[in-house]
Amino acid sequence: MVIEPLLTFPSLEEGILLKRYKRFLADVELKGGEIVTAHCANTGPMTGVLNQGGRVRLRYAPSPTRKLDWSWEQAEVLGKKGESTWVGINTSLPNKLIRLAIEADLLLDQIGLVKTIRQEVPYGLNRRSRIDLLITPDEESSDSRPIYVEVKNTTWKEGNVALFPDTVTERGQKHLKELMGLLPEARSVLVPCLSRSDVETFATGDTADPLYGKLFRDALNAGVEVIPCCFGFHQDKITWEGTRMVNEKLLKKSRL
Repeated sequence: MVIEPLLTFPSLEEGILLKRYKRFLADVELKGGEIVTAHCANTGPMTGVLNQGGRVRLRYAPSPTRKLDWSWEQAEVLGKKGESTWVGINTSLPNKLIRLAIEADLLLDQIGLVKTIRQEVPYGLNRRSRIDLLITPDEESSDSRPIYVEVKNTTWKEGNVALFPDTVTERGQKHLKELMGLLPEARSVLVPCLSRSDVETFATGDTADPLYGKLFRDALNAGVEVIPCCFGFHQDKITWEGTRMVNEKLLKKSRL
């Protein structure tokens, strides 16, 4: 089966991660021996993905408006049997990938027919938050309510289960509360963007943020929809790997 790429780009440069520091910076040794400093868009702990001495992929994009010519895009992780998986670590990509998936009708069963998609629309308490995607359903849709979509980049896993978050996220907690507050006048949808293809289900990272886990369960019970979407990361493309199920068994094991 040939999987069509959802997104293509010029081939990334491979190298070895020497160190990551000051959250935003990473030193990488390229194949030719040159050491470059790359921008790291992911400021979190990158649990299980931040492997000093491991292979990484960088994008070269010099610009007068950028301080650094290189951006860290992907990191290689190895399984117990040595199998290789590349993980997308650029936190600016998930919103774009989910929008592309929706526009390609890959989430037609879950989202329905779409008329328009807007990004970064103010909402929530005093409209101080911005929703990642606000969808207006097509006139032929069976549910005419607006659809608020919050996207979460997910790179951590245990076994074959993708987990979010990998650290305490007060922002993520707030988003869950705001998604619940939109119901029932609107549809509230949380999309964990699983930026690695070696996972089969999704659950909350309760050991990292138990309060987020509790709020997530509250949100499910309130009617917030959760659609984990999985992608494969390659040197010159990103592929759609389908949706995944929420791991109900793990969610029943509340840590609070």
